[in-house]
Amino acid sequence: MSKIALIVTMEITSGDIERLLSITTAHKARSLAEPGTVQFEILRPSEDNARLLTCEVYRDDAALEQHKNGSSLAQWREESAGLIKNFHVTRCAIVD
Repeated sequence: MSKIALIVTMEITSGDIERLLSITTAHKARSLAEPGTVQFEILRPSEDNARLLTCEVYRDDAALEQHKNGSSLAQWREESAGLIKNFHVTRCAIVD
């Protein structure tokens, strides 16, 4: 079993960055309380107010599946509906 990282890129609808940032910050706190979440960082590009990224690290596939099917992500999806016009997830292996 090896750790899994996700880089999530979100392109935000006009003017909604602060709202999405607030919703994602609350999601981060809930996610870090999940036993298999190792790290969850929110990244805001310095020169691009239309994008928000997250870097998420999970203990293994089971932890990622638990997160994907958990209540925090469901709540985040509900609260962020209509705020994101493009969404992309890159799954990465962690190279030590």
